[in-house]
Amino acid sequence: MIKIIEAELGQAYLCQKILQLLPEWFGIEAAVTHYINEIDKLPTFLAWKEKQVVGFLSIKQHTEFADEIYVMAVHPQFHRQGIGYQLVEVAEKNLRKQVIEYLQVKTLGASRPNFHYAQTRAFYQSIGFKPLEEFLELWQGNPCVQMVKSL
Repeated sequence: MIKIIEAELGQAYLCQKILQLLPEWFGIEAAVTHYINEIDKLPTFLAWKEKQVVGFLSIKQHTEFADEIYVMAVHPQFHRQGIGYQLVEVAEKNLRKQVIEYLQVKTLGASRPNFHYAQTRAFYQSIGFKPLEEFLELWQGNPCVQMVKSL
């Protein structure tokens, strides 16, 4: 059974190992370091199975109306078990209580074919996110697709 803990700051030490276990998504060391630094400053939901963190989701607020799933990851041994869905569901309920209207996520754009990121985009689309725009210059050397969802 998975338990999602309400968002707290200062959770990077619990999330770092999961990022390091996912080189297919988080293989750029400088980016992982940046994520770790940001996670500590952002509200982060943790997914626990018994005494192990098996996933997390960090939220970044952009305006009084819109937040972003800044980074989300699930331990590879627990992929395809609904943990990502549960994390997003709990985060969305929390954001609705705060009267946030829109949720966005950014991921690698389809103009750079990548099997793992195609799965990521398909996951977000399956839970209601729509691709809004692909930015070719936002991330150095990598196309970024912005996906959005109305809450």
